[in-house]
Amino acid sequence: MDINTKLNDDMIIAAKSKDKIRLSAIRLLKTALHNKEINLMRPLNESEVLQVLSSMIKQRKDSIEQFAKGGRTDLVEKEEAELKVIQEFMPAQLSEDEVDALIRKTIEEAGAVSIKDMGKVMKILMPKLTGIADGKIVGEKVRAFLSQ
Repeated sequence: MDINTKLNDDMIIAAKSKDKIRLSAIRLLKTALHNKEINLMRPLNESEVLQVLSSMIKQRKDSIEQFAKGGRTDLVEKEEAELKVIQEFMPAQLSEDEVDALIRKTIEEAGAVSIKDMGKVMKILMPKLTGIADGKIVGEKVRAFLSQ
């Protein structure tokens, strides 16, 4: 089932059950995906959908952090609820061991030897991990591996 069909089905269910937060989050998702399609002037492929979802998750996490610093627990709760809904549409995340193994393999593949080669490694690695691992954590891990 493609993402648009799933979003439409879930939106109908959320509307019927009067789940305002879920309905709002699904509408935000649909809008973001639609805007990306308009920008590209073609339907999105799976990796592009995952990129949009990943960026929305990152935005929510950043917002949660900022609202928490500002003491706005009402907005933190709203963002956390939206984050939870968005994450439902993401594929299962890789385990830490799987990410480490893929990083080691990519470092060997790129012939990276120092921290200066981090860009080269990340360029190869991130398309493989989009949507299935947090880019920030992956970047920290690559830096740690290359610093050894």
